[in-house]
Amino acid sequence: MARITRYVTTAGPRFGLVEDGIVYELVGGDPFAASFTKGDGMGLFEDLLLAPPIRPSKIIAVGRNYAAHAAEHQAAVPDEPMLFFKPPSAAIAFDMPIQLPPNVGRVDLEAELAVVIGKQGRNIRYADALDYVLGYTCGNDVSARVLQKKDGQWGRAKGFDTFCPLGPWIDTEIGSPAGLGVKARLNGQTVIDGNTRDMVFDVPSLIEFISSVMTLLPGDVILTGTPEGVTEISAGDQVEIAIEQIGVLRNSVESDQ
Repeated sequence: MARITRYVTTAGPRFGLVEDGIVYELVGGDPFAASFTKGDGMGLFEDLLLAPPIRPSKIIAVGRNYAAHAAEHQAAVPDEPMLFFKPPSAAIAFDMPIQLPPNVGRVDLEAELAVVIGKQGRNIRYADALDYVLGYTCGNDVSARVLQKKDGQWGRAKGFDTFCPLGPWIDTEIGSPAGLGVKARLNGQTVIDGNTRDMVFDVPSLIEFISSVMTLLPGDVILTGTPEGVTEISAGDQVEIAIEQIGVLRNSVESDQ
């Protein structure tokens, strides 16, 4: 199973392959190549300073893509995918802290399957959509809920630095994104327990729809929506996003004062 991560070096972030808890250099440095070459071991995954597993040109997020999540906000399920953006500067890695800005009110976690695009595409057909996927990772669409309601659009509420944890790695060998369990744990307690089979719009549908609007580039990330159970987070919390066949994304929460 090929798992791609990025780790920090004095020369900048480098891509690596994770095997049995050890990160190996990805020779050539390009995860979009037809094949990967494993180089020297760089150290244990848990011991390395990590970077977000990918640096996308854009993060496209999908709102209300689970009917039960729409219902918990007394919102209608959309007829078409509801798209918004999170800036690449919001992305953080495994074990990096989510920083809560001052005076924003309630901030929630959202557990989401994240799709990483592997090659450029426009007007991609549903039947071909998964051919454009490099792999999948765990995502947390951190959301300042008061600002989301106040602004009437979601760019500020979801765009703060650190508001898009991704990781722990990109898994490139998941055959199908359908039927994957999606969980969130807050301080060890499960608060979200869903499954990607319950998406209103499945991954191929999202790729088809999004690519009819904009060109998808290698490394772009699609956040596919959260199941019900979104929960407020506070400084001192520990958040885990766990997706079946991928792993666990872990982040602490701090106050950015």
